[in-house]
Amino acid sequence: MPAAPPPAAPAMDRNWALVAAGAVLGCVGVGALFSLAVLLQPMGTDTGWSRTGLSAAMTLAFLASGFAGFGWGALSDRIGPRPVVTAGALLLGLALVLASRATTLLQFQLAFGGLLGVAVASFFAPVMAATAAAFDRRRNLAVSLVSAGVGVAPMTMSPLVAWLLAHYGWRETLLVIGVLAWALTLPATWFVRTAPIAGDGTAAADAPAAGMTLRQALRSKAFLVLGLAFFACCAAHSGPIFHTVSYAVGCGLSVTTAVTIYSMEGAAGLGGRLLFGVLGDRFGAKPVLVAGLATQAVAAVSYLAVSQVGGFYAVALVFGLAYGGTMPLYASLARDAFPPRILGSVIGAMTLLSGLGMALGPLLGGWLFDRHGSYAWMYIGALMLGLAAAGIVSQFPGRRAGRAGPGGNDLGLASG
Repeated sequence: MPAAPPPAAPAMDRNWALVAAGAVLGCVGVGALFSLAVLLQPMGTDTGWSRTGLSAAMTLAFLASGFAGFGWGALSDRIGPRPVVTAGALLLGLALVLASRATTLLQFQLAFGGLLGVAVASFFAPVMAATAAAFDRRRNLAVSLVSAGVGVAPMTMSPLVAWLLAHYGWRETLLVIGVLAWALTLPATWFVRTAPIAGDGTAAADAPAAGMTLRQALRSKAFLVLGLAFFACCAAHSGPIFHTVSYAVGCGLSVTTAVTIYSMEGAAGLGGRLLFGVLGDRFGAKPVLVAGLATQAVAAVSYLAVSQVGGFYAVALVFGLAYGGTMPLYASLARDAFPPRILGSVIGAMTLLSGLGMALGPLLGGWLFDRHGSYAWMYIGALMLGLAAAGIVSQFPGRRAGRAGPGGNDLGLASG
């Protein structure tokens, strides 16, 4: 009896279940991570742990996420994205449960900062790589919709954490969030399936640098451009994101009003992801990313020109739109330059550099304020870094170059 034929590969641009699953994973993961912002004050009051010590858990989470992202991405290239995100989903709930049981600050930092950061990282590079490989004509929209899950987190997970905290203690809140994380993410991992290009023979010939090794990729001009731009982009916007509330309070706004500026940035970022995704599919990811980075830079320094709440809202709208919209486009450009079989590793390496940029911005902004007594140099620095990122991206090899042969010369591979 003849063996049954293998199931047909999903057609390009039709794996929307993967997109939906990626959005859910990003929303729950990032929402769980940023629950610490809501829990910070009651946890300090209940335990006596310092604000600095608790905040260090978030710093540790960013660092752990950055370094783990490269490992998760490389592993997804070897065994596929579904086992990786399943492991991450299991670790996500476990980290929250362990954090809820922590009796010392160090235990909490290791569980929430270390383990949770590692878990959340599993949802980015593998899912972004799988999505970028599964879509062609609507790739920018697809990766933007996956990234939109991150933008939804402040509007869903954060209010839920606040509601739980109003009815229960912080330990019970973390425990519930941990169980809920398992309930939402584990079923979603079933839909994280790779969708190879339909086997009609044309895709393989059209694939970018099919014979490229990971070592070649990480030394190529395309990766250097994307990695440096991602670092500069994140360093440019992370400082303003973190310090704008303090700057607004210094301008005379109340804390409550200043927090709404941060909320405006987040809501605008969600819209920006969708808008830039559509524009990227229409005009190309590279010109849209360059324009978005330049807009982000000008919007950041524009905070220095406002002092009233209306002006802050207007700048926050443009700034959030730009920084939210640019983030998913890096994965789309990576797909133009690198073959799907190493895309997870490449995006993971890019994530590592972006994580370092995210960690640098708040630290540098705080240092500049302590040294000069003003945030002016932070916003000027954000302008310079943002424009530098736009200039770097403008050097990204064109789509035709990204489809060079195994030698990779058109991608600017370093010699030696």
